[in-house]
Amino acid sequence: MNFTSFPSPILLQGDATTAYRDPAVYFHNNCFYLYFTLVETEHDGRVFLYLAMTTSTDLINFSTIRKLSPRDQSLNFSSPGNIIDYCGEFRLCCQTYCRENGEKYGNENSRIWQLRSTDLTHWSNPELLKVKGDIPQCQMGRMIDPYLLRDKDNPEIVYCFYKQNGVSISRSTDLENWEYIGNSECGENVCVLVESGEYWLWHSPRNGIGLMTSRDLINWKHSDELITLGQKDWDWARGRLTAGFVLDLRKHKEIGKALLFYHGTGPENEEVIFDQYASIGFAWSDDLQTWDYP
Repeated sequence: MNFTSFPSPILLQGDATTAYRDPAVYFHNNCFYLYFTLVETEHDGRVFLYLAMTTSTDLINFSTIRKLSPRDQSLNFSSPGNIIDYCGEFRLCCQTYCRENGEKYGNENSRIWQLRSTDLTHWSNPELLKVKGDIPQCQMGRMIDPYLLRDKDNPEIVYCFYKQNGVSISRSTDLENWEYIGNSECGENVCVLVESGEYWLWHSPRNGIGLMTSRDLINWKHSDELITLGQKDWDWARGRLTAGFVLDLRKHKEIGKALLFYHGTGPENEEVIFDQYASIGFAWSDDLQTWDYP
């Protein structure tokens, strides 16, 4: 794949009525499956969020966008975290971002969910992730931006990272019964990989993409640098660059790079245009630290 031939870092470009946010990508059979939050502002000004997807073999030409969730402001399924292959089927985690009363941000009813699929295209009805154990849903508290990852030493253990009191972490051996294990100071939209025997966690503070590393998921080392790529020169991302998702394909002979997907909002800050003008972009790296882009 010749990355230097890309004319732009933008994969999906938003406008005054459509925004593309929170990318999550799965690579399967030489095809990129791109899941994201689709935000639509209707003629009367009402805003609806959808879990949506598209596919591509080259990150230039994309299939028609498919909505995977209903038009319902009391749910607003969105923010896909990632996909894991689990017991012969794919599991996709996401959130509800409930705004049924006209809220700008998701209210206290927002929760995290999983969907199942055998083909990465057709998905089951969402199932609540009871990551705080067997307690009533009304007592779980607001939680968004989930991410699933197998333990680096014991693959039977799966962790769920999610935004609540920084990043909270729960674990399970069946994706049904969960044990809460703690939380750490962190931004939102986490993405976690295992690199050199450590957990590398990318997250989003107020702007840019941060990195923290840990061997035990308890003690974390925070990097002093933020990933902002070419933001200072990009009107389309000047307001905020955020929601980084890292897909490590360095060992794939046709790709040979780690890919960073993210969304940018601009030229105004997300606090002004939260539901408009968000575009999904990408970058690439050989070492997960230095990132290049078109």
